[in-house]
Amino acid sequence: MTVLREVSAVARVAIAALAGATLMLSGCMIGPDFAAPDAQVASEWPAGADPAVDASRQEYREWWLVFGDPVLEQLIETAYAQNLDLRMAGVRVLAARAQLGVTIGELYPQQQAVVGSLSHNRLPGSIPYNLIQNKFWQAYVGAQAGWEIDLWGKIRRAIQSSDAGYLASVAGYDDVLVTLLGDVATTYVQLRTLQKRIHIATENIARQKEAVRIADNRFRGGVVTKRDVYQAENVLGATEASIPAYNIEVAQAENALAVLLGVPPGSLKDILSTPGSIPMAPPQIAVGIPAELLRRRPDIRQAELDAAAQSAQIGVAKADLLPAFSLVGNVGTLSTDIGRGSLSDIFTAKRITYSAGPTVQWNILNYGQITNNVRLQDARFQELLVDYQNTVLTAQQEVADAMAMYLESGKQAVFLHESKVAAQGALTIAMNQYKEGTADFTDVLTAEENLLTAEDDLAVAQGNIPIGMIAAYRALGGGWQIREGGEYVDAATREQMEKRTNWGTWLTPELLSPEAPGLPGPEDEGPTIRRPEW
Repeated sequence: MTVLREVSAVARVAIAALAGATLMLSGCMIGPDFAAPDAQVASEWPAGADPAVDASRQEYREWWLVFGDPVLEQLIETAYAQNLDLRMAGVRVLAARAQLGVTIGELYPQQQAVVGSLSHNRLPGSIPYNLIQNKFWQAYVGAQAGWEIDLWGKIRRAIQSSDAGYLASVAGYDDVLVTLLGDVATTYVQLRTLQKRIHIATENIARQKEAVRIADNRFRGGVVTKRDVYQAENVLGATEASIPAYNIEVAQAENALAVLLGVPPGSLKDILSTPGSIPMAPPQIAVGIPAELLRRRPDIRQAELDAAAQSAQIGVAKADLLPAFSLVGNVGTLSTDIGRGSLSDIFTAKRITYSAGPTVQWNILNYGQITNNVRLQDARFQELLVDYQNTVLTAQQEVADAMAMYLESGKQAVFLHESKVAAQGALTIAMNQYKEGTADFTDVLTAEENLLTAEDDLAVAQGNIPIGMIAAYRALGGGWQIREGGEYVDAATREQMEKRTNWGTWLTPELLSPEAPGLPGPEDEGPTIRRPEW
């Protein structure tokens, strides 16, 4: 009991020192406080005056529903549940959250250990034996701790950096999700467009075979030469050759979709084998205003958070220019068998030993190296500020490009529809005149090629309309909102990780989700002083 009372007294002294040092932590923090840099943002979209653009509202959470395509909706749902890139991004969130816990732990005694030793010692023979025996046993049991007090805010800046890094990993997850949803929808529309082009080519092959038959009959009747037959067969062969080329692209699109959905190639035959129509885009797109990109688009938020994390690193580096104050102590019991001593006395009060006191370390001879490290961290921060500004500009460009594709493809489709109707009429007239012998077969071939080109171009334009809308919603940062309230790792991944490691409650959505709703930002960071996380 005496030993316990002695140790308790030492503990009270340590706790008092801990409390005093904690008060000191509320002081200033060296280094700059982060503020989001200014970025050039347009007041309105370049195509904002077009009646097909609605800048008064946003429609981005589940934008794929505007197409009313059940197959697309099924593919989106499956990709969200199974995509492997998204799973990796989720695990990166876990890693960043664990790193934040590691950094928070630096606020507390950085060196702490329970130690014990038992050693047999032999002293030099020059020591007089009448003073001390030269061979003896020694036993020690105790605890050691060393605590660097965060007087200048070095550790708190590191916590700020880890906070921002964690939130950046969440934004990175959301960016992967936005990209995934856009890739799935775009690939699906491309697949449906290719199927439409194959259907068009097949219909034209049937018409061209009829032209070959007519030319062959007229040749056999002695009305025309073999040239007409050869020309008709040449055009037919070229059209037939386009089918295998389209099939290659169809297979590639199906395989790409399979990977996006996290399944082996060929696994989607049941879903995609039946040709469907190209998804119809609504006549108007809801885009909101450009300034909303800064909050909604994940890669912009990630760029801002990366800059925030690096800003805190400047303070971490600057703190090395100043002296570091630490509290170092140890407490334990020490016994030997020298003289009338006994190793069994180790747990008696008279064997208690302890030491405690402050230490200071100032790396004044390394000032050149430390100063250049501060400059290095500052240069990296400035680079990330410029990257943030560039990301904002690039995002606006991507939205403007996508809107132009959506709007102009719609106009193009109108003209191409008129072109197709005209080409159909021209082919009918040319064929009738050829049958009557009043027109050359070259006119028929030209009309056939024009019709095929017009129909094929129309199909491409019809596919570009929804692809443009998908690109716009993707550039607007839409879609990541579906993960709100969900988990960053799926059940199978969570089970695997729990079998390997004791994750405690860390795999629960509540611990991983930032406190503020919506896409996280620097304002969502927690306090710089908080209890350790186990």
